Amino acid sequence: MTNADWIKDVPVAHRGYHDLNRLVWENTLSAFSRAVEAGFAIECDLHYASDAVPIIFHDEDLKRLCNLNGDIRERTSRELGLIAIGGTGDKVPTLRQLLDLVQGKVPLVLELKGREADDEGFAESVIEVLEGYEGKVALMSFDHWLLRDLKALGSPYPIGLTAEGNTREAFRLHAEAMEIGLDFISYYYGDLPNAFITGEREKGIPVITWTVRDEEARRRTFANADQMTFEGFDPRMAV
Repeated sequence: MTNADWIKDVPVAHRGYHDLNRLVWENTLSAFSRAVEAGFAIECDLHYASDAVPIIFHDEDLKRLCNLNGDIRERTSRELGLIAIGGTGDKVPTLRQLLDLVQGKVPLVLELKGREADDEGFAESVIEVLEGYEGKVALMSFDHWLLRDLKALGSPYPIGLTAEGNTREAFRLHAEAMEIGLDFISYYYGDLPNAFITGEREKGIPVITWTVRDEEARRRTFANADQMTFEGFDPRMAV
């Protein structure tokens, strides 16, 4: 296992430190620059462009963020780099652009957004882009096959399970994922407390939550986990 204790240290800005897509949009270089300036860790989402380049984008299609039709994975990274997000000057960035911007100044928590049977080479491409990067990086996913791929590649970065749920079946599936040898967990705060997370924390597994937007969510996080992924407020101030 790889030590992921550093993930507890500072609040994690969900999709960067955006302003709920008013002026600064999610998963943009502007949102990431703002997080660096504030000293927050950055969470962002990775998809796999058609030219095998990891790009930063949450949705599977372009409609909500770019007002265009089409599957994100049917475009090349070069094509996506010309598409404006929310009508702003920001374009769809690549993982490489994020690394070049941050340069190790704040931690990165990268969520791989998988598509089963269409992820060949995805995990490898992420590890390849990260090679030589000098900064704290953690990788995570809801998708167990991507977690297995990352583990099989001998990822030098902590690997985490992104998860939710408060049922026996959910806990069974999460436990199966943890058997891969994962290093941390990112869990939905609304499903806390629960026996699964309590047990993993007792084993020394760091737990962060998603996505905290108000004081109740922050209170529940720090009663049951180690750190929060937040958006829509400045965690240095009262909500």
